[in-house]
Amino acid sequence: MNAREEAGADRTGSRSVAREEAPLWAAALRWELWRGRQVILTGQVRDRWWWRGRPVPFRTVLAHALHGCGADTVAWWDPVGGLAFPLDGDQERYAALDQRPSERTSAARPVTGERAAHPVPEATRPPGRAPGGADDPARVPAPGGDLAEENPTRRGGLRQVASDELFTARPARRLASVDDALAEAHRRAASPRAATAFVFEDIDLALPLNEASSLQGYLHLRAAMADAATPLPPAVGGDGADPHTDRAGAEVPPRARNAVVAVVGDLSRVPAWLYREDPRTVVLHIGPPDQAERRRWFAMIGGEFNGGADAGPAEFEALVGATDGMAGWELDALARTSHIRRVPVHQPGRLLERHRINLNVDPWSQIDRRTVAEAAGELGARVIGQRTAVDAVVGALQAAYVGVGFGGSGAARPRGSFFFVGPTGVGKTELAKSVAQLIFGDPSAYARFDMSEYQQEHAAERLAGAPPGFIGYDQGGELTRRVRERPFSVLLFDEIEKAHPAVLDKFLQILEDGRLTDGQGRTAYFSQSLIIFTSNTGAGGLPALLAEHGGDLPYEVLHRHFTAAVEEKFRAIGRPEIYGRLKPGVVVFDMLRTEHVVGIADRLLGQLAESLHERHGVELVHDPASIRPWITGRMADPERQAYGGRQIRNEFEPVLGAVVRHVIGHAPPRGSRIRLGIAEDGTVCVTPDAVKGADGGTG
Repeated sequence: MNAREEAGADRTGSRSVAREEAPLWAAALRWELWRGRQVILTGQVRDRWWWRGRPVPFRTVLAHALHGCGADTVAWWDPVGGLAFPLDGDQERYAALDQRPSERTSAARPVTGERAAHPVPEATRPPGRAPGGADDPARVPAPGGDLAEENPTRRGGLRQVASDELFTARPARRLASVDDALAEAHRRAASPRAATAFVFEDIDLALPLNEASSLQGYLHLRAAMADAATPLPPAVGGDGADPHTDRAGAEVPPRARNAVVAVVGDLSRVPAWLYREDPRTVVLHIGPPDQAERRRWFAMIGGEFNGGADAGPAEFEALVGATDGMAGWELDALARTSHIRRVPVHQPGRLLERHRINLNVDPWSQIDRRTVAEAAGELGARVIGQRTAVDAVVGALQAAYVGVGFGGSGAARPRGSFFFVGPTGVGKTELAKSVAQLIFGDPSAYARFDMSEYQQEHAAERLAGAPPGFIGYDQGGELTRRVRERPFSVLLFDEIEKAHPAVLDKFLQILEDGRLTDGQGRTAYFSQSLIIFTSNTGAGGLPALLAEHGGDLPYEVLHRHFTAAVEEKFRAIGRPEIYGRLKPGVVVFDMLRTEHVVGIADRLLGQLAESLHERHGVELVHDPASIRPWITGRMADPERQAYGGRQIRNEFEPVLGAVVRHVIGHAPPRGSRIRLGIAEDGTVCVTPDAVKGADGGTG
């Protein structure tokens, strides 16, 4: 029987806990405890959950779950409040244990009478303990017996006390010290005469790993977990009944060990040996509410939404699907958002958008209308010769600005997603940068991820973060962290064909659902992002096409070649569904044609002149009549043409070198002018021009 089966019908105790009564993790916890394990809880331990139809804090659910495992008393310790008792009556029962009179005698005597006639059954021994061991309930002697003398020394840093000493009257203590609390938990848990549970919250903060003294504390915790006894059945020492049955004769299942539970916010702050070296200690990660739990949550709080009292199941079912990854307290906050933003529950898409973006206005609507309307001309001037690509991106920007589209289920997809493919060096990356600069006016709104660094399967963890217990868990994911900090961004994933298929699966989730949850359970939403993938797939076949068709290769032929290459690539890696999702956004960039080469060359020379003037105050004037024929002739070679704009920059390296040598050799004064040209034999010529005087005249 697994945890989910137990969630449907818990047969191990007298109280049945169906999934409608408690979260799934509470059933999983009880399942582990009944099997004799101790548990370290991590994950959503600060969240709100529910118990039997009403929202309650995490502490209340955990305390009830421990009671359901047979604990008569649940004690809770944290570094701030010390020892506390979450449920009514537990403090009195806990104190009553210390009020029992000591029955210590000075002589050891054998176990006789009813206890000898009814030995403790094998099932009640703590798991992993051999019969007759020091912590075997069957060996619990009469007060003052041999165990009282057996081991007065310290084991695991804690003194092993006799079982009857556990019930000597003691004054109440707040137990503010973690060492005192661990000692108290150890003596309580080691006693088989009472069913108790001890919870340590934030022990990872009370015992920091960077402090040497914390080692002893964790050893004490491990000792308390390992030495926890199985409480004796009520019949033992009572009426002589069979310990396998209750007073009515019904079969009684084995009792769980006394629980010592650690609750930590971050598992990486706990030494790994605490849970890896003992099979009786297990880590239980509590994730956010799953679909069935969210459905249950909305059934409880649905009336708190704007219009929720009159809403039908369909409205909330849309929210169930759209709130995947959200914590319980976020579901509560969603109900408040519906009133604050005046969004009724029957508009789930709009409600979630208002909830995720902590703004009263849509940031896309704040872009200047004229900027959006004139974006085609501006981007076309920056990315020369790519009118098809520019028009596709501008269309997405204008749709994002207007704010209309298909859907509205609440799973808000990115504002635009494109797959730029084509020859290398034709402006794919430059267009993404230009969009960020034009629309957002901030270079930091552009983020580039080089997919050549994500070729291994484990690299997927870099995007969304490592799972609990693994290296890098505390750092989160590079992509999810970026989107949470700057959701209003252009995200460029360069050379996507080099990424591992496991990485591509992350993108499929982003494109379909508009969200990605990291290893720490935090969700990043991409509804305000513009996503661009670039690829050079198919570029290797371009020289053959140029050799076949020449420099006037039709764009239609180029388009068919690259789209077929991309589709074949995704089929080869076994991810055709990703291509199916990206296909509407596939944009094929044109090759650089002769008229485009001249425009790029003029822009590069303009950048060189601007740099020289800014750095040295020298004006650079180039001769178009000699430079343009030279660069177009060089780029007519199909081999060079295949490398696009990068090759133009490479061809201009001798030009840059000649200018640098002239500046070093002649040291032209500020305000002077130099001329740049290309001789008929291809030699770069840099010559001084007339020098401007201080009054603006020439000398």
